[in-house]
Parts: sequence; structure tokens; C-alpha cells
Amino acid sequence: MNKVQDDAGDKNTAGDKISKAREEAVQLVYKVTEQGAYANLALMKTLRHSKLNVADRSLLTNLVNGTIRMLKHLDWVLNVFLKQDINKQNPWLRSILRVSAYQIMFMDRIPHFACVNDAVEMSRKQCDTNLAKVTNGVLRNLIRHKDDIKYPTPGSPEYLAVYYSHPRELVDTLLNVYGAEQCENILAYNNQPARIDFRVNTLKTSRDQLIQELHQDGVKCYPSPVLPCSIRIGAMEGSLDDLPAYKEGKFYVQNEAAMLAAIILDPLPGEKVLDLCCGVGGKTTHMAEKMKNQGYIKAYDSYTQKIDILKANCTRLGIRIVDVRPEDIMLVEEKQPTGRVMLDVPCSGSGVLNRRSDARWNKDIIAIKQLTRLQLQFLQKAGSLLKDGGYLLYSTCSILPEENEYVVQDFIADNPFDLVGFDQKLSFFPLDAGDKENARQGMLTLLPGKYDTDGMFFALMQKRVRRKG
Repeated sequence: MNKVQDDAGDKNTAGDKISKAREEAVQLVYKVTEQGAYANLALMKTLRHSKLNVADRSLLTNLVNGTIRMLKHLDWVLNVFLKQDINKQNPWLRSILRVSAYQIMFMDRIPHFACVNDAVEMSRKQCDTNLAKVTNGVLRNLIRHKDDIKYPTPGSPEYLAVYYSHPRELVDTLLNVYGAEQCENILAYNNQPARIDFRVNTLKTSRDQLIQELHQDGVKCYPSPVLPCSIRIGAMEGSLDDLPAYKEGKFYVQNEAAMLAAIILDPLPGEKVLDLCCGVGGKTTHMAEKMKNQGYIKAYDSYTQKIDILKANCTRLGIRIVDVRPEDIMLVEEKQPTGRVMLDVPCSGSGVLNRRSDARWNKDIIAIKQLTRLQLQFLQKAGSLLKDGGYLLYSTCSILPEENEYVVQDFIADNPFDLVGFDQKLSFFPLDAGDKENARQGMLTLLPGKYDTDGMFFALMQKRVRRKG
């Protein structure tokens, strides 16, 4: 497994006080694993009030996300050197050992002595002297013998679950659906830090112009090789919010797989579009850009916090055609049916597990029966709002057939809809022969990492025109 390319801003040496980045990382891992906090929200809150320099902020982010992501792997390794299972240890000791083991196993540029010294001092501070001795012994043994650790039988489901740190149930599901090679590719991609992509706001600039401006502001970036509207970010100093191009609304941060949704639905200038479950508006604003800010998009979501962010995004991007409604979509009523509906439903998120470090441990990843019932209900509601001959795009960020093909097939079986091919709309995208054929048939699953993007599912449907009389 690849080592993390970390920015080791921490210069702590023996005798210095405990590294603030390491100490805050342990506190955050404790909050996530012991108190049920969400990793991304807890980390964001800490960074917002932190006085750490840029390098240490990066170190803190890597430590927290990496440790949470690799929990299963780290616990397996630590249990080799512990007399009692790690789940029976003092909760603070658990967090200290996990963060420390992550540095030793996955971060090349972290000096081992600094990691061990800080861990021992934190154990003494949070626990007691005896557990500080345990920390010292375990970590020094790990350093000496890390290359000798025996994992489960290579290639077995248990090995894949432990080595790539995923729930065993999810691994079994991926093996059953996609086979051993694809499964391992997906697991490996999920452990890579998520890349940042900028979707160019074509209402305000071009890709070449934006790249030039970003370069001038110290952003290392390059044009996407697979999407003409995307820029891939290599490195960026400072905060995203501080970039002049961001303030001026010249781009939107969105993964390339998600950018395909608006391209597939293909709304035209002057049309009326419904966006159900619009969230913070990534797909909404992309549709508005494709419509050249002409027409009408009515966007619904039941979460007012997301609605507020969507409004702010529209203002920043200069979008004027979006009418935002905070409402449960099952209660939506429209006087006139529309010609196009975007439906990006709540899902397990199994295609975007590299985005949130704790997402893989969410029970919704494997307990999806309730989700699929909701998805079908939403799809039926969306279909009822569409006029004859209109188009409906159903999308998820899941790669599990239960949430994707099965839901669509159940819907089509009981409703006057047909799948519509969209391979020509993705002629610029390097789909392989199998995926191109799937798109031609009207349904496409992008596997995580296959095209260097997140995982997504799309199904394009058209409502049949009823015969008069």
C-alpha cells in the first residue's frame, strides 16, 4: 500500500513540548471513534479556530483522515503487539496508539522518535504512567517489526477487509458484484486522498483563462484529460475561500463524475427544470450554466442548511434562474408538469468513500433496504411531475446494484417510462467498450478510480407519450 505523501511541518524533537498537530489529531480521533462525531465536521471546526501554520494544518488533516480511514488495518497491527485486544484498552490509549501507528505505518517523513515521544507524553497526560510505558513498548516493537507483520491469507475476503481497512460485509458485496480484481482496485482507490476538481463556470470565464489566473495565484493545476469543463488541482497554498477566482464565482468545486449528471440530462436554454434533492446545488448550478442562465430551475431539498448554501452558491456564481424551495419532495405539487427532472437521491455513498474518512464505517453502507424503499418512492414522485415525452435522470453516488439498476428496473416495471441511451452525450469521455454499451442502453455505473473519478450511477429515462382516445 502506498505511503501518504505528507507535509511534515512538525519539527518536534525529544524534550520539546507535545506537537500541537499530533495532540489535536488524537483529540479529534477520540471524538470520532469514542463519541460518534463526524470526522469532516469535527476537523473543519478545529481548523476554523486553529492557529497552526499551513504545514501543521496539513499534517493534522492527514493524521485524522488517515487514522479514521485505516482503523481496521491499524487495529489488526496493534493487536499483534498488545496483550489485550485494542477494543478493551483505555479509550484515550486507543486513540493515541492508532494515530501513532498510522504515522509509523503510512507516513514516511515523520521521525519515529518524535512520534513515540509525543505518544508517551500524551499517554502520561491522558492516562497514567503505566499506560505511558505500554505505549512506549508497543510503538517501539512496531517500529522494529513492522515489516514482519502477518496479515490474513493474501487475496482472501478477510485480507482485503483488513489490509484495505473496509467493513467485511462491504468487501463481500463488492467481491460478489465486481469480482476480485475490480474489488481490490475500488478498495485501493478509496484509500487515496480525494483530489480536488474545479468545474469552470462558463458564464464567467473559460478553462484556459481560469487556469492562467489560478497559476498566477499560486495554484498548481492542469486541465482534466476527461472533461472539457474541469480543472484538476495539484496543490494550493492557503484557503480556497481566499482565491479571487472563487470569490468572483469563476468555478465550483465538484468531482468530475458528478459533473456528468447535467451533461447527461442536457437541459436547454429557456426550459423549465425540476431539481429534486438538490442539496447544496452542484448539479443545480451546472444545469444553470448549461442553460446559459436562461429558463427556470425549481430546486427542492428538505434541509434548510443546504438550501441556504445553494442560495449563496447561486449568488457567487452569478446564477439568476434558480428558485429554491425548502420542502420534502414527497409533498411537492406542480400545476404544470415539466420536461426535465434531475433526481439525485440520498444513498449509501459507496462510490465516494475516499471523500469522507468515516463514511465506510457508516452502517448505511451495508444496511440499505430502508434507503432503497425511499429511493423508489422518490423516483415514483419524480415521475409523476414529468410531462409525457419528458426526461428524468436518476443518479446516486453508490455503486451497489440494489440502489441503482434494481431500483430503476422496479420503477420501469410499474410506470410508463423507457430507458434512453446517452452514450453520444458522453462522446468526449473515455468510456471502455462495456461502459459505452451500458450508456447506450441507458444506465451507467462509474466505478471509483476506473477513470480517475469517484463512483457514480446514472439512469436516463423518458416518459411515454400516451395515445389520445
